[in-house]
Amino acid sequence: MIITPYSSSSPEGRQHLAGLADRFQLADSSCRQDVADILNDIKQRGDEALLEYTRKFDSPNMTLDQLKVTDQELEAAYSQVDNDLMASITLAKDRIQTFHEREMDDSWILTREDGAITGRLVRPVTSAGLYVPGGQGGKTPLVSSVLMNGIPAGIAGVGRRVMVTPPNEKGSVNPALLVAAQEIGITEIYKTGSAWAIAALAFGTDSIAPVDVIVGPGNQYVTEAKRQVAGRIRIDMIAGPSEVLIIAYEFATPAFIAADMLAQAEHDPQALAILLTTSQDMANETVKELEEQLSRLSRKDIARKSLAERGVILITSDVDEAIDLANDIAIEHLELMLEAPFEWLPKINHAGAIFLGNYSPEACGDYVAGPNHVLPTMGTARISSALGVETFLKKSSLISYSRQAFLNDADHIMNLANLEGLTAHAHSVVERLNKIES
Repeated sequence: MIITPYSSSSPEGRQHLAGLADRFQLADSSCRQDVADILNDIKQRGDEALLEYTRKFDSPNMTLDQLKVTDQELEAAYSQVDNDLMASITLAKDRIQTFHEREMDDSWILTREDGAITGRLVRPVTSAGLYVPGGQGGKTPLVSSVLMNGIPAGIAGVGRRVMVTPPNEKGSVNPALLVAAQEIGITEIYKTGSAWAIAALAFGTDSIAPVDVIVGPGNQYVTEAKRQVAGRIRIDMIAGPSEVLIIAYEFATPAFIAADMLAQAEHDPQALAILLTTSQDMANETVKELEEQLSRLSRKDIARKSLAERGVILITSDVDEAIDLANDIAIEHLELMLEAPFEWLPKINHAGAIFLGNYSPEACGDYVAGPNHVLPTMGTARISSALGVETFLKKSSLISYSRQAFLNDADHIMNLANLEGLTAHAHSVVERLNKIES
């Protein structure tokens, strides 16, 4: 049996739940020093080091003048993308654009009767870097990553959006990526990947100017590089393995449940697929479906390893218990395969994205539904949100005091400043009071 179902109250079930509640981990520490060395190398030697790494790991004959995707390459990409794929890219782009336009924050101002004005000024960052993984040497281009990361940045008003992605062995980028980027207004694209690409975006080289924000998924080297440069620049999040939790009642469809668990399991051997169900029969039928459907998958070895080592199926006493456990786990993708799922929605507190009903597989959200698929993992949905327009915005406070407002607040400012031992703060008020009195 690929996964053994347990009662949530059994010793085995409690052990699974304890591990799920405490699953946060930083990027693989085995690459930490290697990444630190790469970052320092790029910082010190710039383009020279960037080219060396790109030649060594991706494209042996890459030259510096080939680093940036040319206008000719961008134009030629359209002739290599068929009409069906173009239609899908356009549909996804429009859906993602429409959804994220609702997220835009506005600046605002408050006024008081004494003439004081306070408020918040919302402005975009100046530049953003989009990391797009190579996808098996360009054979499986992650077009959705281009759209999900680039569109919110554009809506925010980021003036410069730059994309980096590893080239294939011949030094080219999959045309679908180039078309997707152009469709959302990105034409500054560089053929470089992994930790050295993150370093170039963070520190800058002669060829690649630095950015303010870096977003996008990647392997452990990319994740660790983002972690190490965070603070100097903003990053989207520290992403862990992809994960799904399905809550299903006794009349759900086992084939749908198994298919959605496998959709997560095929990502990575570390991917996490969980089923919480109120029915032992449902649990058993789902296991049978997993075994049957696995044989049809191109990535069946990865999916089998993920399910065997990380998959969890627990039987709960009722849906309320399953909801409580899901809130404790704070999953990336939460699917509610329940009768009247919207009635349960008010009880959900922590999840990256919530999929309601039998015909809302997580794959809808990955590609065309509209909401962003860059989501918090490893339990960080308790404190974090999906990537959105706000990832590319910063907010400045506004304070303007009239003479009268200053006089009204002067004593309170001095009281608090003196309490904290910051006499120069208080003195800045006294100086103005003295000037007013004279």
